[in-house]
Amino acid sequence: MITDRPTIFVVDDDPPVLRSMERVLHTEGYAVRSFVHPRLMLACEPWPGPGCVLMDLRLPELDGLELQEQLRKAGWRHPVVFVSGYGDVPVAVQAMKAGAVDFLPKPVSTEALLAAVSQALARDQTLRASHAEHERLRLRFSTLTPREWDVCRGVARGLLNKQIAAELGTAEQTVRFQRGRAMAKLAVGSVAELVRLLDRLEPPSGANPGTR
Repeated sequence: MITDRPTIFVVDDDPPVLRSMERVLHTEGYAVRSFVHPRLMLACEPWPGPGCVLMDLRLPELDGLELQEQLRKAGWRHPVVFVSGYGDVPVAVQAMKAGAVDFLPKPVSTEALLAAVSQALARDQTLRASHAEHERLRLRFSTLTPREWDVCRGVARGLLNKQIAAELGTAEQTVRFQRGRAMAKLAVGSVAELVRLLDRLEPPSGANPGTR
């Protein structure tokens, strides 16, 4: 069951450390799921609700950086905070470049741990809001036919109807009709608004977000 209560996923092969972090996080009201082995977390389906991941750097079979990458490939999008007694500066830099929110040395104080978790959850909230907006836009554009999307791309490039018609090998009147129909489906009242909507969607080059 998904709730608004954030879930903190903790991965550490040291049971006393794991229990200590669990106590701190439970005291703050967070839901906690703990794993003593990285494979146990990888066996779980990506959590769709709010949360973040706390993980040690040195873990059995997979180190923290490898686990971070494997989670990303598996569909996890939650921010990561590393907590480790072995991290040096180059490793910390590598972790941050890979998207980690923070890299905390052990032993970590309660204040530092909670501050990092708070920062990670704030980032998660921002990312979730951005993803939700992008999904709403994608659904709006999914109502367009492939040709209507082609016309929209031409409009976004600043082309006139007759220029779009020449590129698509169709009549200018047809392009005018398709542009009007696309704008009606997208509920935009001007070309400028249509272009802004396309900029917010930011599709990959040559991609058609209206296709399924």
